[in-house]
Amino acid sequence: MIGLDTNVLVRYLAQDDVKQAALANALMDSLTDANPGFVSLVVLVETVWVLESRYGANADKIAQVLETLLHIGSLAVDQAETVWRSLRRFKTEGGDFSDTLIAMLAHDRGCAQTYTFDKGAARYAGMVLLK
Repeated sequence: MIGLDTNVLVRYLAQDDVKQAALANALMDSLTDANPGFVSLVVLVETVWVLESRYGANADKIAQVLETLLHIGSLAVDQAETVWRSLRRFKTEGGDFSDTLIAMLAHDRGCAQTYTFDKGAARYAGMVLLK
């Protein structure tokens, strides 16, 4: 297994830099189920942030990208089951994927609640608004 940084994953997804995209494509093509690329939760969240802020990706596009990444057999997504559950909630409830993932990770670790000052996170991700 090899680790993938956010910039490699983004170049592969965006295909917006000819030289770096070619290198990212070659690396991704070399991955197999037996020798996958590891996508950490940090890389996943950073990738979502870059796609939203730099490329203007909306929630539907983010959900599509995440689902695609989770289906690629030659990628090992960190805590994939939690990411799947977060993605399902994100698709049905809306809001911010990162907030949903934060709340789901806390839940999986046994937290009764996750507190936030973010009204959107409280509304969509199931966090409790601290007021």
